[in-house]
Amino acid sequence: MRDALKAACGLWLAFAVAGQAQTAADRPVVIELYTSQGCSSCPPADDFLAKLAADPGVIPLALHVDYWDYIGWEDHLAQPGFTARQKAYARAVRSRTIYTPQMIVNGGARVEGNDPEAVLEAIRGAQGAGSPVTLEVTREGGQIRVRAQSADGPGLPMKVQLVRYRPEETVNIERGENAGRTVTYRNIVTDWQPVAEWPGQPPLDLTLPLGGEDKAVVLIQRAGPAEILAAQRVN
Repeated sequence: MRDALKAACGLWLAFAVAGQAQTAADRPVVIELYTSQGCSSCPPADDFLAKLAADPGVIPLALHVDYWDYIGWEDHLAQPGFTARQKAYARAVRSRTIYTPQMIVNGGARVEGNDPEAVLEAIRGAQGAGSPVTLEVTREGGQIRVRAQSADGPGLPMKVQLVRYRPEETVNIERGENAGRTVTYRNIVTDWQPVAEWPGQPPLDLTLPLGGEDKAVVLIQRAGPAEILAAQRVN
């Protein structure tokens, strides 16, 4: 696995140079990593997510699930809602299986989290897919203003969501499959809330409160959950 990650780092450098100019300010790709402190296969995927966080064209988010807690180590970063979101993705493609580490790229491609080449290929695919939705997010004091337009006009409702995340936390794991490991987690999701449904017309214009110190991302996603059509960091 370590050799695979080293090889992926080389791929990542080429990917970053080629993709950064196109995607950093236009349409960042959202990567959801479903992970757990109790899963022995997860640390390499956690490390890879940290590497992805270095590129502005990617918004990597770590969602810690709770279904590994029974093994002997309770993941204090896990939330039942993140397990429910992963299950919803599985139901959307008529699958009964969820696992860690799994990465879901822009709400579409479902990829083994320890397969960096497959993840990078999914990112490239998401970059080339295009989107009818443009999104602008600006901070106005203690609030954020969210404006979006869709070239498709009225259609099925899209979900506008506000995601809060903590940039970093180092955890000493004392029991379970990762007993004795010290792992630094990046972009740890602390809250994921739907804030509006939008059919594409008229143009979206809403203001949301933004308290606390955690960083934030606004994203617009087709119901399902399915494709993430637009996402922007709150700067």
